[in-house]
Amino acid sequence: MKINDPAAVARQYANEANLEARRSLYANAEGPDPRELAFDAIAEFDPRRVLEVGGGPGELAWRLCTELNCEVIMLDISERMVELARGRGVDAHVGDVQELPFEDASFDCAVAAWMLFHVPEVDRAIAELARVLRPGGRLVAVTNASHHLEELRALAGTAAWERTFTRENAPEILGRHFPYVERRDADGWVTIEDEQTIFGFISSLDSDAPIEVPPYELPLRSRRATSIFIATK
Repeated sequence: MKINDPAAVARQYANEANLEARRSLYANAEGPDPRELAFDAIAEFDPRRVLEVGGGPGELAWRLCTELNCEVIMLDISERMVELARGRGVDAHVGDVQELPFEDASFDCAVAAWMLFHVPEVDRAIAELARVLRPGGRLVAVTNASHHLEELRALAGTAAWERTFTRENAPEILGRHFPYVERRDADGWVTIEDEQTIFGFISSLDSDAPIEVPPYELPLRSRRATSIFIATK
């Protein structure tokens, strides 16, 4: 599977099973929580109107609504993710970040957490996010480093997704559309104590190739490396 192939992405998020399999990897995580750093990057800006793209089941959008008392609109290409977000009370809609259905300068803040690597034309997506932000508005984008979970990815072999939008190339890509880009890192470790979690992760990658997992020992410790980018218009 190519991480930004539209058909493969549609299969990935037709339901929540694959997403939950990957989320389970972080049950025993050490170090800063990137979700909290992303929330803080939004909260400190005190936005009144927020757009979240690729918001999945809607946890962050719901939290922004309830804790920051701001208007939040969420878009996701998956009908199932939109259904789950609406179940939380989020104003969620099916939509494509590459073609946003909003007027110029209509949001204070935009959020793209762990989703820009799924977009076929990432420059087009970021240009659209910049367009709908007001002057001085900010985009909070979250992604992983190229070595994120490398010990675990080694077990997946060729099934592991290639990285497209990463910690390493995000500053250059974002810098083509925003004059100011700041990076905040959330690095640490995860400890995986059971085979079911490892095989659940590998199965979630939706690979057509036969997978032969090399020998490994439990518990498996794998380094995690995530960055929160704050791009200001």
